[in-house]
Amino acid sequence: MSMTISDLHAFLKDAFPQVADDFAIEDMTQDTMRVRLRVTDKHLRPGGTVSGPSIFALADVGLYLMILSRLGPVALAVTTNCSVDFMRKPKAATDLIADTRLLKLGRVLAVGDVLIRSEGDEKPVARASLTYSIPPNG
Repeated sequence: MSMTISDLHAFLKDAFPQVADDFAIEDMTQDTMRVRLRVTDKHLRPGGTVSGPSIFALADVGLYLMILSRLGPVALAVTTNCSVDFMRKPKAATDLIADTRLLKLGRVLAVGDVLIRSEGDEKPVARASLTYSIPPNG
């Protein structure tokens, strides 16, 4: 792997300081990564559950970090497609856990999926499939 968990946290703080504190990488292997969304009031919608945009952000950041762990700090890798299935309401004001899996890492595209659940619950709240474009020489 090109980047460690510490490297990825440092990169996120440097490149995306506005959201870096929202996310924590908890575990990483060659093809998987577990990322936590530290839920605060800014992530909640009326009724106290985590908002759809926050769930999307967790899926997007999770796969982005997974790709960087393999390629190194390629800030310009961008999402080209994302499909999210919202399956059930997240637990109120509870952190979300994303299990990210890299399915393909090619020269131009990376494809992965993300299963998201509320902390302490094994039932998924969302599933996402994402494709990233990898810049030339990156």
